[in-house]
Amino acid sequence: MRAELTAVGVHELKTAEEVDRAFEAAAGKTMLLIVNSVCGCAAAMARPAVRMSMQADQLPDMFTTVFAGQDLDATARARHHLAGLPPSSPSMFLIQDGEPVFALERRHIEGRSASAIATDLVNAFQHFCGSGDASGDGSGSGAAAETMSEEPPKVSPTFRSIL
Repeated sequence: MRAELTAVGVHELKTAEEVDRAFEAAAGKTMLLIVNSVCGCAAAMARPAVRMSMQADQLPDMFTTVFAGQDLDATARARHHLAGLPPSSPSMFLIQDGEPVFALERRHIEGRSASAIATDLVNAFQHFCGSGDASGDGSGSGAAAETMSEEPPKVSPTFRSIL
């Protein structure tokens, strides 16, 4: 279950300190944080969706993961960085300049195909990552939120972003 992500280059964070270092390293960058899990929807939908999304042209600067239920301190610290968002596993969060700008919680994963979830991720990557990054001026998630209201990324009608 861990190797499904680490084998494709997702960096596993096993301690609270590793989570803090990843968030520090992500300053001025984008990072996908995956909260991995042993459940069936993680195996059938979440992890395959992450692997599919990694084939996109536009990607986050970093891919990271914590494992809920196994690496308790790392997961708790990741959730600390996501203050205000309910704990959910599996889940995925696109972080820009240290702030979550896009979230896929368990309720957005269960009952959906891996390809539909991958499409949601790719659309978020296109909107927030790299030179097409929504903030444009590097001013952080506030600018991204303003731009997003002007031109939202195309996502499934069943998806609700955190913005």
